Amino acid sequence: MNKVLRWTLMLFFLLFTMLAFAQEDFSADLVDTSNGKTSPKTKIYATTDKLRFEPQEAGPQHAVIVDLSTHMAHALMPDRKMYMEFPEEQTPGAHRWTRELFRPSDPGNACSEWLKLPANQGGSCKSLGSETVNGRSTIKYEGTNAKGETGYAWVDKKIGFPVKWQSKDQSWELQNIQEGSQPLKLFAVPADYQKFQMPAGMQTMQRPH
Repeated sequence: MNKVLRWTLMLFFLLFTMLAFAQEDFSADLVDTSNGKTSPKTKIYATTDKLRFEPQEAGPQHAVIVDLSTHMAHALMPDRKMYMEFPEEQTPGAHRWTRELFRPSDPGNACSEWLKLPANQGGSCKSLGSETVNGRSTIKYEGTNAKGETGYAWVDKKIGFPVKWQSKDQSWELQNIQEGSQPLKLFAVPADYQKFQMPAGMQTMQRPH
């Protein structure tokens, strides 16, 4: 599986259950801090009900656009002027991912929405109070899903997005957060891009079990 496809699937698995929101638009660096290591950064742009991810790594550049209202993801391949489209019902293995990353409509009451997500029904959630993370004012939450897996999220009060989240095996942070409106062209597939058609075998593999 090529790098573009791996990134597309990983991000879409994490994000397709996020809720629509109306907080501040922003851009930031998404950093994997798991196991005390710092991975290459991923640039993230957020506006209304769309997100854009641009991994900052060597090799051909690419981007992933996620539409939270339609539950669709598009992977852009600028070097080939092509894109791939992933509807929610065709995401492979989505049930294997913990859905910890979401954007609540009310940062001060994230538990009520988190508990509505299918993977978390039957679990528990509680606020642990205010905490400052990288200079940002956040509310720390502890959530335990139906399988007994516990994770933590620090939801920024202004942008309504976790600036830090942590589970048993993973931890991520948003760094270099810049508030402000984002260019609409970042969240649309360029008109001159051609859609990449998946081979029949891969289309079958994408269907959830």
